[in-house]
Amino acid sequence: MPLATFAVAALWLGGCANLERHNPSAVSQADDDAYCQTHGGPQGSAAYTACRKDRDVAATRSDRMERTHRDLAERMLNGQ
Repeated sequence: MPLATFAVAALWLGGCANLERHNPSAVSQADDDAYCQTHGGPQGSAAYTACRKDRDVAATRSDRMERTHRDLAERMLNGQ
């Protein structure tokens, strides 16, 4: 019986661990810079600026969707 309880607790905590996301903003900045230099051109060019803007908009949209999902999951767990 204790083994079954431990297994259920481990699965339950493992599911919660997936709700907590790391903060990729520092890594994302370097990745965005490298990506936009490769695909858009040198820093300061119009294509580079447009690339960085597009990636910023996409990241903001992704963060908003993740926050909405996390809030929904929390409300469901709280029975609201």
